[in-house]
Amino acid sequence: MTGMRIAITGSAGLIGTALVRSLEADGHHVVRLVRRAPRAADEVEWDPMRQRVDADGLAGCAAVVHLAGAGLGDRRWTDAYKKELRDSRVLGTAAVAEAVAALDEPPRVLVSGSAIGFYGDTGDRAVDEDHPPGDGFLADLCQEWEEAAGAAVEAGVRTVYARTGLVVSRAGGAWARLFPLFRYGLGGRLGDGRQYWSFISLHDHVAALRHILDTGTLYGPVNLTAPAPVTNREVTRAMGRVLRRP
Repeated sequence: MTGMRIAITGSAGLIGTALVRSLEADGHHVVRLVRRAPRAADEVEWDPMRQRVDADGLAGCAAVVHLAGAGLGDRRWTDAYKKELRDSRVLGTAAVAEAVAALDEPPRVLVSGSAIGFYGDTGDRAVDEDHPPGDGFLADLCQEWEEAAGAAVEAGVRTVYARTGLVVSRAGGAWARLFPLFRYGLGGRLGDGRQYWSFISLHDHVAALRHILDTGTLYGPVNLTAPAPVTNREVTRAMGRVLRRP
């Protein structure tokens, strides 16, 4: 599909910025949902916490990509921040899904962000999108997050849950925090280093999102990770080798 009008939340984030750049390079028209008064013709106002979306701005969109949410690694997980993490995802997703469902001509697809935290801590046991949710805060959050898109599903919109792994990029995310530590010789494995990190490069993540948008047979959960996860010990060795640090 080419020349589509595509709405994106979280367009200023790590993944959103790269996705917008990729879509616009291929001639698509991107509409950015922003949490303030619009300052440009390609901006649409929304308020995830109050579950408000200027639905008129979504008219004519062939696709909506919902990436917004408070950063999981931005702050310590106090009870207050856990609530913010939940509300920013669950309330925001419900607002987008309900706005999409209410349109006279809804988009063909809603790609809604999720995370591999859905599966909980599975140790060295491999899981795929057919496995049940795990236990713990992240697993519970991901379940609520995905369920919040129910209005779009009920309206017949093809809905995909992009269960994202750790995105590798110098520009942001977990790796942006690791690079400075290793560069100054402060990097090291965590505990015994046997924790598995299911990762994906930013380039591959954007390519995967583009594939989801273009593939009409894809719906439901899709895992966005590289084929083979690595342990924290392996990540530590690779970082030290690449940055030439112990």
